Amino acid sequence: MDHPPHAPIAFRADPSSRPGRNCAIVGAGFAGIAAAIRLARLGYRVTVFEANAMPGGKAAEWRIGPYRFDMGPTILTMPGYVDELFDLCGEDPRDHFNYAQLDPSSQFLFEDGTVVRMYADPERLADEFAERTTANRASVLEFLRRSKVKRELTDEVFLQRSLHRIRNYFNKPTLRGVLQFRKVEAFTSMARANAALFRDAKAAAIFNQYASYHGADPYAAPATLNLIAYYELALGSFSAKGGMHAVVKALVALAERQGVAFRFNTRVERILVERGHVRGVQVNNERIPFDLVVSNADAHSTYHRLLTDQPRPNRTLDQPRSSSVIVFYWGMDRTYPALQLNNLLMSGDGRAEYDHIFNKHRLFEDPSIYLHVSAKAHASDAPPGHENWFVMVSVPHNTGQDWDMLIRATRQRVVAKLERMLKAPVEPHIVREHVMDPRLVEELTSSAFGAIFGSSSSGVFASFLRHSNFSRKIKGLYFCGGSVHPGPSIPLCLLSAKITTDLIAKRERK
Repeated sequence: MDHPPHAPIAFRADPSSRPGRNCAIVGAGFAGIAAAIRLARLGYRVTVFEANAMPGGKAAEWRIGPYRFDMGPTILTMPGYVDELFDLCGEDPRDHFNYAQLDPSSQFLFEDGTVVRMYADPERLADEFAERTTANRASVLEFLRRSKVKRELTDEVFLQRSLHRIRNYFNKPTLRGVLQFRKVEAFTSMARANAALFRDAKAAAIFNQYASYHGADPYAAPATLNLIAYYELALGSFSAKGGMHAVVKALVALAERQGVAFRFNTRVERILVERGHVRGVQVNNERIPFDLVVSNADAHSTYHRLLTDQPRPNRTLDQPRSSSVIVFYWGMDRTYPALQLNNLLMSGDGRAEYDHIFNKHRLFEDPSIYLHVSAKAHASDAPPGHENWFVMVSVPHNTGQDWDMLIRATRQRVVAKLERMLKAPVEPHIVREHVMDPRLVEELTSSAFGAIFGSSSSGVFASFLRHSNFSRKIKGLYFCGGSVHPGPSIPLCLLSAKITTDLIAKRERK
């Protein structure tokens, strides 16, 4: 594998050498970059420390010969949250990054040849399900209606503010949410709710699959998470011009224009705490003073690696972990007309697949496969007549499995399934390859146990048991990103940055 290093960003003088308040951010993922921009606008001098050579965290990129791949997220939802950061700085976001809506957003393929395309228009989507499955139109429209209600009841209450401040519960939106709590369907599982609404097994399986966006088990996760599908279907799925990493680079450039300094290839070794107050960070055995520290690293890893001398909030850190992934990044020397930009090749037994991942911590012999081909939208991501395949399967987080053996077995199963369902040869056309597994996820992103979505989203109270955006024990220590409230996904990471910086504005008086 060869992927040239990210172009170096000029090192700026340590802001701690200048008068006034300054902040260190650990990690240059989406949330860390967004927090840096917001804090700079509040007047803080911000330095972002990133252990890797490029920004983005899970949204970094690979370059393997002439092929380009987004390392992790491939679909942009809620782009308005990105636009908001440019608006905050008085800039037109369209001058710096662009995107186009996907319609259909994806297609689901089944072994019997059924293909269901996820159209943006609700009526057309309902027609598609009625034509391709035995689900009726009304059930699809009812699913979208219920999901819209879930979003309206949870957005301001659970996603836009901290769940860990008592005062946030005494307001009209929260009261409205409490009075209509039954509509959130928190006490029934996604799978049960979907089976009751869709008598067709394929339709239910499609909507259950959205649990994988949070690394959750739809047979255990509350039906509240059905609103994930609403974000993608009703609010829009988008393809970022140049790929997801282009959005990251645009935000880094915006942060730099606000005076934020980035230090890449620079791993924070410790967060320095004295008498219950943050004092700075240790980098390369050097103590650098800071007034505030925001960790965009996984909360579990933050305590176990950077705060080893501090008490740990085990109630939140010891929650069950999410699933992880094996991803094959393949450079293909031909094209496949049957594939769209985003493709889901479904397992023949979803319940058994989830049981293997979440209960048995093993891999299922017939995995669901997510296959993203960014060259379908961005021709420059692969040579002419070639394609770049991002081939992902959900797997358990790392508990010491023999991953080398599991990767070999998974590769064989994936290739066989792709050749069978696409009715075309695959193996002979793989000319470049790189593999991501839970071990590499942890190494590159500090996600504990390679659990790519942090703690599990399964369980009624999972949202309340995520780590808060601030420390109750250490003054000046804050958290953002997918491992803390409100949870994983780019939109939620951007919201976590907003929640965190709003807390800093209220709690830290200059």
